[in-house]
Amino acid sequence: MYPLIKKFLFRLDPEKAHHHTVSALKLADKSGGKRMLRSMYHVDDERLAIELCGLTFTNPVGLAAGFDKNAEVYHALAAMGFGFVEVGTITPVAQSGNEKPRLFRLVEDSAVINRMGFNNEGAEAAKILLESYKTAGIPIGVNIGKNKVTPNEEAASDYEKCLDVLYRYGHYFVINISSPNTPNLRDLQEIESLQQLISSIQKKKQELEAKGAMQKPVFLKVAPDMTDEQMHDVIHTAVEEGLAGIIATNTTLSRDGLVSRTSAEEAGGLSGLPLKDRATAWVREIYQEIGGQLPIIGVGGIFTGDDAYEKILAGASLVQVYTGMIYQGPGIVKSINLRLLELIKRDGFSHISEAVGAGHS
Repeated sequence: MYPLIKKFLFRLDPEKAHHHTVSALKLADKSGGKRMLRSMYHVDDERLAIELCGLTFTNPVGLAAGFDKNAEVYHALAAMGFGFVEVGTITPVAQSGNEKPRLFRLVEDSAVINRMGFNNEGAEAAKILLESYKTAGIPIGVNIGKNKVTPNEEAASDYEKCLDVLYRYGHYFVINISSPNTPNLRDLQEIESLQQLISSIQKKKQELEAKGAMQKPVFLKVAPDMTDEQMHDVIHTAVEEGLAGIIATNTTLSRDGLVSRTSAEEAGGLSGLPLKDRATAWVREIYQEIGGQLPIIGVGGIFTGDDAYEKILAGASLVQVYTGMIYQGPGIVKSINLRLLELIKRDGFSHISEAVGAGHS
């Protein structure tokens, strides 16, 4: 059915289409449609189950942050077969984001450009919706960021506030300093700023755990537009400061190789198929640099099981999709997982974890 639904959605403004999709998932959640979604899209196979950072992922395919911005529909998304869902980006205080239009399809490139600007209802609103996160049946990640009006010198306070409110209401957390759509946010990837930020977050995390909160892993999401030297510095800082893992990568400012004429020059971060090779190259580079010290979640341009497997062979323990789901529909998760089972069998692996980093050997 998705080709018909896609035809309708692609006639709409992209942001309106997104709102319609979220509304449909809310309806499915309330009307008992989750059972139907499970019957249609779930792939249950122990060869795909991953144990990572104290969490169990029923399969390695997750949904990246940006879709369920306010933690409204993660239960329905879990029913669609995802192994994990990342909500957000959530900021301490609600903000409307950048001016519209701010979301653009590049159909000829199977890509999207967005400059949303962390539009969300704020941490307190998300807290209410995250109180039942454990019943989703899969790990729920919480992606956190700073408010646009907060200067970088005070950014650590925003991340700490998010942890204060949300730390009990998620399975893992993600530090987002790599979105290109909040002015100067990526400056926080400079080493001195990054060290101070992570140190403050880790201190807050320890304070919360000392008060009785369960220990939660914290990941760092990195940008794909850094130089090799910058990326290596960022990755080693993450290791030294005791973070749990790396998410590679966020959207890119590059427009290399695009064929679309409409919207290609719009400002914002590019996601989708044109990002695939760049993101995979960074997964491979990071794995070579720190392989075994921190797990990697690979994201960027995943449309098929072969795309996902490429990132796993490069060193990703888990992968995330988003733009691929826009173009392929909700069946993308099942399709990827079934193909992963074929690929590990072809290559003589008894479990998907055996394929992680196997492309380096």
